[in-house]
Amino acid sequence: MTSVAVQTKGRAVAGEPVPAASPSLFQRAGGLVGVLAVLLLYLLTRVAQLVAIDWLAPPGAPSVRDHLLEWDAGWFIRVATEGYAEGYSYQDGQMVGNGLAFFPLYPLLIRAGAATGLSPQTAALVVAWLAGAAAAVLLHLLGTSLYSRRVGLMLVVLACAQPMSVVLAMGYSEGLFLALVAGMLLAAHRRVWPAAGVLGLAAALTRPTGAAAAVALTVAALATLRRASRAERAWALTASAVALAGVPAYLLWVALRVGDWDAWFTIQTAGWGSSFDFGSSVARFVVDSLRGSGDWVPLSIVWILAAAVVAAAVAVAQRVWVPLTVYGLLALVLVLGQAGYYHSKPRLLVPVLLILIPAAVALGRARTRTAVLVLAGYSAFGLWYGAHMVAVWPYTI
Repeated sequence: MTSVAVQTKGRAVAGEPVPAASPSLFQRAGGLVGVLAVLLLYLLTRVAQLVAIDWLAPPGAPSVRDHLLEWDAGWFIRVATEGYAEGYSYQDGQMVGNGLAFFPLYPLLIRAGAATGLSPQTAALVVAWLAGAAAAVLLHLLGTSLYSRRVGLMLVVLACAQPMSVVLAMGYSEGLFLALVAGMLLAAHRRVWPAAGVLGLAAALTRPTGAAAAVALTVAALATLRRASRAERAWALTASAVALAGVPAYLLWVALRVGDWDAWFTIQTAGWGSSFDFGSSVARFVVDSLRGSGDWVPLSIVWILAAAVVAAAVAVAQRVWVPLTVYGLLALVLVLGQAGYYHSKPRLLVPVLLILIPAAVALGRARTRTAVLVLAGYSAFGLWYGAHMVAVWPYTI
């Protein structure tokens, strides 16, 4: 049984999960030539964005490399080099954030890179760029497995040129997380459960949104129970349990280290104003921006969030593979339902993935010339937007 995209009333619908023994997905995705093409697309988008950052930066601004190591990158590097704090941190009597807010896998990889002789800063960028490249290849394979090689290619371009894809080149964990989630979903769709469990656990130890990925893996595992062998059912349920344990395990470790059961949440709120308020803060931001001074950055974020919601609704209507839909919807709810810096919202959308599927499917069915023109315009805006937010916008992303 192979995974195909079937046509239902003119809509592309992803096929059922397929056994690992089905015809080679690697060959369906174009083989080595296909992988090299995807890596070239990834490299072109990253280099174009670096050129845009350099072009947009005002005279006397930090170097492009320094821009790539700003804000959260400093926190990840500090955790990698100094370890985690023993408890809460205070400044002038006020509680402030510390490194315990950041999940451990990316700092561990930075530390491993630094052990080879690289500086921690260089290691952070090398890990981020390699993870971004892996994400591009895995997204191509996932799109091919769900639909077709052409849709896989469209998905890669949409992901690598989306408005805040600049973080794929920065010392941030989004690229690593995207690679792990794409790999987990691909493994689940191909029913390679040991790999899915390991990748799901790794995702859960990279970002708190890994909880959404673990739930999606659980949905994929439960969907196989009726038609799977006893051995496969055991593997699927074990993979689900392993992934589900990741986020609670880290939160529990922080709680025990600090001596307070909700320590991680307290640190997040103290340092970044992050708390789940069911979207009330985002709603106020949207209303204030639409009625406010007309500053284009807040307005652009409003429209990016609106586009994400519409795209998610379209994906649901198109009946995208259920585990991917579950992951995407939960991840989107976490972005929209959480209070915090509004200018970080587009970055948090980068690994949501579901919101890119409808456009990837539509472009995969479009004429080549139409797809190229649309992607060129989309990429020009997306790469410029991310470069502007790093080089010109003065606040954290």
